Amino acid sequence: MKRVRPIAEHDIDALLELARGASTGFTSLPPIRDVLAAKIARSITSFADDSVDIPGPERYMFVLEDTDSGHMLGCCAIEAACGLDEPFYNYHVGLTVQASPALSVYKRLPTLYLSNDLTGASMLCSLYLHKDARRGGNGALLSKSRFLFMAAFPQRFADKVIAEMRGVSDEQGRSPFWEGLGRHFFDIEYGAAEHVVGQGNKAVIAELMPKHPIYTVLLPPEAQAVLGQVHPETAPALRFLEQERFRYQGYIDIFDGGPAVEAPLRAIRSVRRSQVLPAIVDKRPLEFARPQLLANERLGHYRCLLADVQPTETGVRMSADVAQALDIEHGATVRICPL
Repeated sequence: MKRVRPIAEHDIDALLELARGASTGFTSLPPIRDVLAAKIARSITSFADDSVDIPGPERYMFVLEDTDSGHMLGCCAIEAACGLDEPFYNYHVGLTVQASPALSVYKRLPTLYLSNDLTGASMLCSLYLHKDARRGGNGALLSKSRFLFMAAFPQRFADKVIAEMRGVSDEQGRSPFWEGLGRHFFDIEYGAAEHVVGQGNKAVIAELMPKHPIYTVLLPPEAQAVLGQVHPETAPALRFLEQERFRYQGYIDIFDGGPAVEAPLRAIRSVRRSQVLPAIVDKRPLEFARPQLLANERLGHYRCLLADVQPTETGVRMSADVAQALDIEHGATVRICPL
């Protein structure tokens, strides 16, 4: 059985191995032991604090595990409020109009503005699934588990939720957007800049970027072509978020040009469709069972999985194995959502 749970200190080796499998552009999961250990420690502290009533510097990290083998198959995280400890930068793709009636000239020019507009939003991040596990609903389980957690503890998150999608880069780790813009201000390769960002130093580089608006027509055609575009491996994740009602609102990453998508927390499809029901642990066969996302509502012992259960008017019928995997007993409340 596959199950999502909060990350633990003993997961460091498995997380490091997982991070080594991620390719260029995945800045929130750098394969650096000390950085990952700090992320784990911060997550453990966040889950342990039961006094949180407004979003702050908390970071909640989850892992997808195979309960039979104990192997880690993937991970994901939520930043409760981004940009509280250092500026959070994006480029806003705006529009500048140049017009001259005398010359019969009217030009609409896309323009990049360095922005902190997304500061304070909750951010989905660090979603990565091992290539061998990208089947059987594992991706949906891993990603949607965060929405059920946010639905259970809405006071811990902002009204707006965002996700920065990985931008375009080639097999050698070359980013056309970085080559067309960032490289002019930093004499380093994109991979080196990514390394700095992965260690939590994004603002350091961002503050050295030009503060004035940038006309995109001055960028090389290759850089213009990838503005707001995602890496091919990220396209399925983008489609999934779009199904959850996330939309691109004109903000892109300052390094690779990937889009940031956003949605109001209460408008997210899985948040709206989820409901809380009592668990009915039943030894009898479930006649009309169908796959559903299930999660308990225990902060520090959160569990989420995909299982065949039978929703009824009085509760949700499930097997003893499912209840055990959720770490609940008969009569406990569970949050349920159609896949």
